[in-house]
Amino acid sequence: MSFKANSLAKLNSGYTIPRIGFGVLRIEPSETVDSVIVALETGYRHVDCAKFYKNERDSAEGILRFLEKPGQTVKREDIFYTTKIWNEDHGYKKTTVAIDAALEKLSGYSKEDQPSRNLGYIDLVLIHSPMTNRERRLGSWKALQEAVKAGKIKSIGVSNYGIPHLEELLNWDGLVIKPAVNQLELHPWLQRPELVGYLRDKNIVLVAYKPLTRGKRFGEPQLIEYAKRYNKSVAQILIKWALQAGSVPLVKSVHDQRIKENFDVDDFELSAEDFDKLGDKHENGVTGWDPTVYPIDADTDGSVNF
Repeated sequence: MSFKANSLAKLNSGYTIPRIGFGVLRIEPSETVDSVIVALETGYRHVDCAKFYKNERDSAEGILRFLEKPGQTVKREDIFYTTKIWNEDHGYKKTTVAIDAALEKLSGYSKEDQPSRNLGYIDLVLIHSPMTNRERRLGSWKALQEAVKAGKIKSIGVSNYGIPHLEELLNWDGLVIKPAVNQLELHPWLQRPELVGYLRDKNIVLVAYKPLTRGKRFGEPQLIEYAKRYNKSVAQILIKWALQAGSVPLVKSVHDQRIKENFDVDDFELSAEDFDKLGDKHENGVTGWDPTVYPIDADTDGSVNF
């Protein structure tokens, strides 16, 4: 397995996903375009968005402007774009409408002189969380499967699913396409060994959000000591840990230098001993919400704020 920033992880859908993604959660729409352009110019080839983030069109615009630069050699197929179906859009009919809405935003900002500007397809669409009920979750999956068959989406997956939610989907008699990805919060203080092992056994790629712990663990003495020993920032240590854990980390910043620094992790690796000792395998260090523990038989519209 490669731990390089620009390497690719194989998906069970037959496609690949870049090993480091640029996330746009909590980036204001007014800042999203420029941040995405800086990330792509740095070398990122994976942009992770969602309806809930309210900046899908801005993310698409950033990608389009990057691709439109004079002399650009990077092509659309070199960039991996993810978005997600929010909880209120669960269910077959609502998800079908939500997919079409996400596709419409691939055009970025309208420009009279470039009427055909459009990313054309979505590389990955995820169910953002399991926080509704069985009928609506599976209805959403049916809609996603149909969108893949129609060529609108390349791969589909889930986010924040625990083992019971995954079992529900994998054992469903309407399953035609397995989830390629489960996106979860993961870092050295939230290692989820049982769930990670389950995903590995099922050949489902783990995409890790909040690998930097939202900065809440930057003061950990162990982490600071590693940063000094390897002559790297604490953020770079955490990103390398996520890569060596076999996940696809998503990192976010609106600061150009940090965007570049977070991608600059190819010139070192944590020793096997240091990797194993960092953090706590048994701590449940959730920094925000954790829908993986959402009761399988519960029923809600999923209204949350994280």
